[in-house]
Amino acid sequence: MNDARIAYTQNKTDQGDTMVGYKRILVAVDLGEHSRQVIGRAQAASAKAGATVKLLHVVEYVPVEPMGEALLPAVSVEEDLVAGARKRLTDLAEHCGLEAVEAEVLAGPIKSEICHQASQWGADLIVLGSRGRHGLGALVNLTEDAVLHGAPCDVLAVRLQDQA
Repeated sequence: MNDARIAYTQNKTDQGDTMVGYKRILVAVDLGEHSRQVIGRAQAASAKAGATVKLLHVVEYVPVEPMGEALLPAVSVEEDLVAGARKRLTDLAEHCGLEAVEAEVLAGPIKSEICHQASQWGADLIVLGSRGRHGLGALVNLTEDAVLHGAPCDVLAVRLQDQA
C-alpha cells in the first residue's frame, strides 16, 4: 500500500483487513487533478467494506476586503464559486461512476467543514489527499493535518502521485 497510508486510527480491530467495518465514507476532494486518485482509493475501501460513500468539496472564499464596501459582490462571487464547484463535482462523480452517490458542496473553512460534515453525517472514515512537503512546506498546517487531528473518525490520507 505505497500510495496511501492510514494516517490515524481511533478504532483498532483484530481483523486482518483494516477496511472492514466502515459503513460511511466521506470523501473530501479539492476538484484538482488528483481528485480521481482520492476517489479511487475511497471506492476500493467502500467495495471491501460495503460502505456508503459521500463526496464533499468545500469552497473557502476569502474576500479581499472583508469589511469593505465590496461585501455584496463578494457574496455573489462566493455563490458563483459554489455553483461552479457543484457542476465540477457532479461531472467528477459521473466520470468515476458515482452518479448515484450523494455529493455536496459547501462554503466555509475547509478544515472545520470536513470535520463537521463527518460528524453530522456519521462518517466512520474520511478519505482525502495528502501532498508531500519539503522545506518550509513542512511547517505549514495543511488541511490533511488539521482534519487528522480534528476528525471524529478515522482518516485515510491518500499519498498523491503525479499523473502521467
